[in-house]
Amino acid sequence: MAINYTQLKNIPGFSWLGINIGIKDDSLDFGIISSECKCSCAGVFTRNNLPGAPVIVCKKKIKNGQIQAIVVNSKCANVATGKAGIDDAEKMCSWTGDALGIDKDLVLPFSTGVIGKRLPMDKISLGCKKIPDKLGPSPKFIENFSQAILTTDSHPKWCYDSLGNTSLLGIAKGSGMIEPNMATMLSFFVTDAKISSKQLQSMLKRVVNKSFNRISIDSDTSTSDTVIILANGLAGPVNTELFEETFTKNAIKLAKKIARDGEGATKLIELTVSGAKSQLMALKISKSIINSPLIKTAIHGADPNWGRFIMAIGKVFDYPVSLEDLSIYFGKGDKVQKITAKNINSNTVNLDAISKLLEPHEVFIEVVVGNGSCSETVWGCD
Repeated sequence: MAINYTQLKNIPGFSWLGINIGIKDDSLDFGIISSECKCSCAGVFTRNNLPGAPVIVCKKKIKNGQIQAIVVNSKCANVATGKAGIDDAEKMCSWTGDALGIDKDLVLPFSTGVIGKRLPMDKISLGCKKIPDKLGPSPKFIENFSQAILTTDSHPKWCYDSLGNTSLLGIAKGSGMIEPNMATMLSFFVTDAKISSKQLQSMLKRVVNKSFNRISIDSDTSTSDTVIILANGLAGPVNTELFEETFTKNAIKLAKKIARDGEGATKLIELTVSGAKSQLMALKISKSIINSPLIKTAIHGADPNWGRFIMAIGKVFDYPVSLEDLSIYFGKGDKVQKITAKNINSNTVNLDAISKLLEPHEVFIEVVVGNGSCSETVWGCD
């Protein structure tokens, strides 16, 4: 997939690196994000009970609220490696700190790739020594970083936006082992807005809940999920409400790119469940539908088998839905096809029209489960 980097811009004060250090092959596999000054920071991590060593180290480091650099390797996840893996992650931070001239406690380590193998620390060490000569602020350096963090992704994922005199850049990877909370995903946001770590942390949790926690590919929760934001404050204070709106919008963009790039996926599915009596009801029903292998395969083949939706809704045992209160809408705009108890009983469902609405690369579905006021939107793939 050809990626258009023409709109990619750097955030003042940040530098980037993406190089090959030979972890597996000759593609880029080692990346750095560095700020010229200390940053406020926040992070949200996987809830998997067997997290990778970098997750354990990062959780400890961000407690002080200040970070200045991020080091990432791909092709080896440093997961299920015990104390040795934690020591390796700490060494990555120490070597990166030495190369940048900053304290090791201001560096966060990340790894993504195969589970169960130790990091090739000799190659990591040599990579860290190259940091001073390979680091740069231009979009080309950002592009290299976005390439260096990929594993099974088919292409890099990024978004850039501005708000007044501040700006926000997000870069993510992920295409398999995707099911909130969150995904086999690394997502890094940087901004020049001045926001405290405490504000960032509460904001990030809300943003992630509306974006990365609303995507699904294969219902598997990774051991390495992380979303991080660094704010170096060079642009000064910002309206936090407006900033959160911008942050949320761009996090949703990245989340949808991850869902669209699912391993083997050809279609992005946007599903809304509305009319629920509670947010939890809407979320559970939407997850039941978006995670169903039968629904995924039906959408992949443009098979208008609406009975699979009935199944997925009905198996949410805690929240029964009456068939008389249920409506399923395929498509959007003036081409929507609606299924209700009335046209089911009268055998007037237009299967051919529904099939056509399942053919595009983006499929839109809304399920109305009653007269409640709550709704949730999630994204998945075929």
